[in-house]
Amino acid sequence: MRSPNTSKNLSRRSVVLIPALNEASTITSVVQGVLPYGTPLVVSDGSSDDTAELARAAGAEVVELPKNRGYERALDVGFSHAVDHGASEVITFDADGQFDSEILGVVKAAMSDPDVRLVIGIRPEFARFGEWLFGMYTQMRFGVSDILCGAKGYSVSLQKEYGRFGSGSSVGTELALYGLRRNVRFVKVPAPVRSRFDSASRFGFGWRANKQILHALWHAVYDDLAALWPRK
Repeated sequence: MRSPNTSKNLSRRSVVLIPALNEASTITSVVQGVLPYGTPLVVSDGSSDDTAELARAAGAEVVELPKNRGYERALDVGFSHAVDHGASEVITFDADGQFDSEILGVVKAAMSDPDVRLVIGIRPEFARFGEWLFGMYTQMRFGVSDILCGAKGYSVSLQKEYGRFGSGSSVGTELALYGLRRNVRFVKVPAPVRSRFDSASRFGFGWRANKQILHALWHAVYDDLAALWPRK
């Protein structure tokens, strides 16, 4: 792993964590949009293009992973880096340009309440069947219809309490589910999305993407049932 640029300091309160895999076409504008709201921290997840260089030039802190480790692992590495450098809140944000950076101001406003430890973005619609099904489950279980939204805000205290962001199999939902299961105070905010001009997606839209999401849903249901009926 390449060491991040040490010329900047992540000790500001808010870090905006952006996992990125070959997002050279969008990363500059995404980082520039993030700058007014906090320190952008880009984790280049084994990118083979200029994602890391462009992010750094745009003003982001960058951690480069030598090979692709997946969305959740990239978030876990970035979250740990932010915590180690003194961040007190971390907002996850997508690198593909689908979210307007103004949502970060909404998330930060919600997190200004010291009792709020989790903010969850809610998109108006889903691109995949698996997202809809997962959302149906978490809506019934926690009142959260979009647990998979890439825009979320976390108090660092939540990650320190749990010990990690995720283990790699929850498609970025593990820490949020941990908080919801423990009845932490959370806020839902609208997360409008816009179409990507290149129609690309980190996960794609077919069977492989739905398989990942359904696998994460299975783990979530299993963990909930295991908590209800623990082994003797």
